[in-house]
Amino acid sequence: MLTCDDYIVPTTLDDALELMTRHSGRQRIVAGATDILPWAREGRAGDVHVPYLIDISKVAELNEVSVGASRVRLGAATPFQRFLDRADLTAAMPNMRHCAIWFADDQIRECATLGGNLANASPAADGTPPLLALDADVELASRRDGETVRRRMKLADFITGPGGNQLVQDELIVAVECDALPGYGGAFEKVGHRRSLVIAVACVSALVSLNADATEFDDVRLAVGGVGPKALRLADVEALLRGAKIEAATIDEAARLCVGLVQSRSRVAYRREVLRGFVSRALAGAAREAGADFDAVEAELEMYQHA
Repeated sequence: MLTCDDYIVPTTLDDALELMTRHSGRQRIVAGATDILPWAREGRAGDVHVPYLIDISKVAELNEVSVGASRVRLGAATPFQRFLDRADLTAAMPNMRHCAIWFADDQIRECATLGGNLANASPAADGTPPLLALDADVELASRRDGETVRRRMKLADFITGPGGNQLVQDELIVAVECDALPGYGGAFEKVGHRRSLVIAVACVSALVSLNADATEFDDVRLAVGGVGPKALRLADVEALLRGAKIEAATIDEAARLCVGLVQSRSRVAYRREVLRGFVSRALAGAAREAGADFDAVEAELEMYQHA
């Protein structure tokens, strides 16, 4: 059970940061609370008492979403459900729609926030690979000497390892900014130990744009999670595919390049096989969504998968 002495709901970022500083060491931040409540229930952390719970879900700036011609800005309290029910986001971030479908269930998607998913820094976090593929930055803020101080960094640098991130004491994720990629095809592949509310053993996110006659990869972005201490962008694989013809042999070569990335200490052979298959399938799905005629390629790709 989770208990507190005071539950505070600020409505401005300055107030939230001031409360964090004032109650430093005696507070915890919640927004969707989809991670802290399971963590605090009997059987995991046991009974947990926090003097001050600061609920930032009503902070206006953390709920702002804007979609521009080249970049998207998402407040850290944006729930995952928005990637399914906002047409501007599904168009600008084609891979996040596929990710959100896999993300927990309807009720949790309405509560679970983008910032919380990233702050937890789980190697299996669903939101990290799609955002890496979208070249995301994170904006952080803290209260120092009565002033709000902000800084930015690449998401790839923000997450340092399992449960580790670059947040300093009493600092908060304010927003995530990423590329807007309308016209790209997107995909997300995921597998876990159970059929519902799956925690990923491996996951892959892909974004693909095609040349004018849809026979070649123009731009390719790939990221993987669940196979090592942190999610990774696959720059070498992307470079191999950019400008290449959409052929089964090329896709299979790209998928095989990924096998050595598996660093997990358990089920290594399984993860390698899954990762190879997921990269192929994600590229196929994203290319098809971008407009490629993929039927013949897919049939040939099946033969490579069983070779």
